[in-house]
Amino acid sequence: MSDTKRFLDEAIALAFDNVDEGGRPFGAVVVKDGAVVARGVNRMAVDCDPTAHAELLALRAAGKALGAPRLDGCAVYASGQPCPMCFAAMRMCGVDRVFFAYSNDEAEPYGLSTASIAAELARPVDEQEGIQAAHIPQAQGARGHLYETWLQRNGLQRNSLKRYDGA
Repeated sequence: MSDTKRFLDEAIALAFDNVDEGGRPFGAVVVKDGAVVARGVNRMAVDCDPTAHAELLALRAAGKALGAPRLDGCAVYASGQPCPMCFAAMRMCGVDRVFFAYSNDEAEPYGLSTASIAAELARPVDEQEGIQAAHIPQAQGARGHLYETWLQRNGLQRNSLKRYDGA
């Protein structure tokens, strides 16, 4: 059995166990160097937390297990296609491989697809339907410019960071 199949099977088993306990059909595992470092199941209803997706909980647990907010070199194996929020979190923390067992197309008949949200988020923020977002520029206050203060406190220079690093 390939590692990919083994880790996907584990994510699916977590999802089935979660369904048996009254949860949603989603499970995820985070793997680094061929070993599972964290697991998660969807706990939205149980925790009354709209962000308690299996992938996010697995990422949080992986960060704690590895002692770092960056998960470079990790892969995520998920029972279902990750939603845009989960994909964004994976990208922002350095996960570079994601494997999933069930696609949005397969989830659609069950009301579990997030494809329409992904499509909406691909539009410019001021053109998205269902949410109002507005940039309200800020004048420099008594404490200075927020981002400049952050750079100074961390000994960094403007434009020295090439990409968002989750810090």
